[in-house]
Amino acid sequence: QVTLVESGGGSVQTGDSLRLSCAISGRTYTAYVMGWFRQAPGQEREFVSAIRWSGWGAGNTYYADSVKGRFTISRVNTDNTVQLQMDNLSPADAGVYYCAASTLMYKVSDYYYTSRSYGYWGQGTQVTVSA
Repeated sequence: QVTLVESGGGSVQTGDSLRLSCAISGRTYTAYVMGWFRQAPGQEREFVSAIRWSGWGAGNTYYADSVKGRFTISRVNTDNTVQLQMDNLSPADAGVYYCAASTLMYKVSDYYYTSRSYGYWGQGTQVTVSA
């Protein structure tokens, strides 16, 4: 069992920055990849970013095209935390952001772009961006 708790959401204006954090506890050694997804009202949950947490390719990062160059995912080893630094935010970035853990090991990164590869989810944190 892996428990995930997100924090750091809030309301900002276009162009502002936010940093989301996800605290990981439980059987953390079973997690191979940590991901961030977001969901806007009436829309499907979409991939934002992921980082290989352990095993093959540990440290490799992946981003959705829509956030490349603006978002940065990172690991804080001392706190067993994954962070998502979000810069130059726009209203299109608004939604509930979820942290997720995958205990599945794929060398092909494409599998981690889909929510089905993740078995553990946090409760979500709201990000609102006003124009």
